[in-house]
Amino acid sequence: MGDKLCPKIILEGTRLTGKTDLAFALNEHPRLVGPRKYRYHSPLISAEWCAFTNLPWGRGLINFEFHEEAQAMETYRTWLKLFQLQRYYSWMIDRFHLSTQLYQREVFGRNYDFGWLEEGLQELGFHLLLCIRSDDSFEAAREERLKISGNPSQYDDLDIFRREQGQFVTLARQSRLPLLELNVNTRSIEELANEVADWMSSTGGLYAS
Repeated sequence: MGDKLCPKIILEGTRLTGKTDLAFALNEHPRLVGPRKYRYHSPLISAEWCAFTNLPWGRGLINFEFHEEAQAMETYRTWLKLFQLQRYYSWMIDRFHLSTQLYQREVFGRNYDFGWLEEGLQELGFHLLLCIRSDDSFEAAREERLKISGNPSQYDDLDIFRREQGQFVTLARQSRLPLLELNVNTRSIEELANEVADWMSSTGGLYAS
């Protein structure tokens, strides 16, 4: 084991749980990626990118249609190969395969087995971070999000997120990756990032084997 920091974290969870803000904070946290005297390009990727269609809020790796299934699976294989080729670097992923599993099952009734993907991610040292919040806190979180959202109608029905959260918990606990269920209620991004840094340090997830 070397002394080069190269943590690999997948952030999952329903909307309004602060995943993206936390991902950015983790990607610049000195205990995770080292002190930065200047800003440089550090990878923060997402399955939520709507990269399959040429329109805003289109389809991508999570909400693809059946005729795009081969493209989606090839994309996941490509990401895994890229991680394997560059294993000695830090990777922060804001939503990935659990989001795909949940969406595809709930919307289309299709079940995807990502055991092969998790096997590769586990071998590389990826950790799974599930962001959760209490059911009664979604309302306040929505009010904050509406101040900046370009697509506010997606937050009309909060019960969707409450149901999704329970489903994410089930999927995450079935994962073979090391798991932290992080309650984001009433805590700052800095406090949450520090807890993640503590967890990664305690599990040996800061360094590649």
